[in-house]
Amino acid sequence: MSPVLPPAKVLVSGANGYIGAWVVRTLLEKGYSVRGTVRSESKGMHLRSLFAGFGDRFELIVVPDITAEGAFDEAVKGVDLVEHTASPFHFNVKTPDDLIIPAVQGTTSILNSILKHGQGVKRVVLTASTACVQKPGQTPPNGKWDESSWNEPAVREVEEKGAAASPVAAYQASKTLAEKAAWAFVKQHASSINWDLAVLNPPFVYGPPIHEVASASKLNTSMLDFFNNVVRGAKSDAELASVSGSMVDVRDLALAHVAAAQKSAAGGERTIISAAPYYWQEILDLANSSASPEIAATLHKGQPGATKGKPYPATYDNSKCARILEIPFRSLEDTVKDSVADFKARGWF
Repeated sequence: MSPVLPPAKVLVSGANGYIGAWVVRTLLEKGYSVRGTVRSESKGMHLRSLFAGFGDRFELIVVPDITAEGAFDEAVKGVDLVEHTASPFHFNVKTPDDLIIPAVQGTTSILNSILKHGQGVKRVVLTASTACVQKPGQTPPNGKWDESSWNEPAVREVEEKGAAASPVAAYQASKTLAEKAAWAFVKQHASSINWDLAVLNPPFVYGPPIHEVASASKLNTSMLDFFNNVVRGAKSDAELASVSGSMVDVRDLALAHVAAAQKSAAGGERTIISAAPYYWQEILDLANSSASPEIAATLHKGQPGATKGKPYPATYDNSKCARILEIPFRSLEDTVKDSVADFKARGWF
């Protein structure tokens, strides 16, 4: 498909979310017009204020229930591009369906609305996750997970254990099943759609939030974990030195959403968007070394240097991202420094 360039009109679902708000801002700054979805008018008030300077290039539409049939019918009319970021990310679940139903049905709902009413849509960009890629408890053959991998183990755990499945498996299964549903939809309707699908698979997303956050306890899941570990010292020294992951800055992920619209080659691809691996002790070390003495005095320390030179158990192959999207990722140090500075500016410590 042809690239979707400004001044095209873009629908961003979940516009008031951590990732969604940054996607909206980046699109507006690049010259697009944006229609964002929120679940209620009250949830859009912060965004109306935040993006007031963009005038009529920003608008909101209320979609109370993203799983409802026809939920996005009005929202998709007259747009050229859809960025679907709305999907739950938390571990406070009673059954896996608490996450799976909104993730899967939210995805198929918006795609069905595009099929019926989105005649002008040229591309759909879906925010998935490396939770769809990695296989828990396993190590990739060459030490790096790539886009050929799918997280079938999490799906099997949910199928076999039901409500007894772990919350982590429930989340990973929700993302995996939602992405699979999107690709299956495209295959099923290949002869009747005029758009293609680009899927982005980020790992943990960190960086300063711009969506409405009343207090540290109201942060989104990934940034609350960051705050609790760096400021409150939630993990033990042993955990800090052993628990690892991979990350991308929320601002770079937003840039990837724009690049996925502007690069023809992104269509039909699932692309890992990973900037750097880390251990939590490494993040603490960077937070302390990059902060002013006044700020560093209040941060958790752990055991400084405990993970220096320690190999990561697994990382992600981001060569496709480099080749197609060409995102100049921020360093882990910059993300950590900016996040801590944002916490301080908000008076959270």
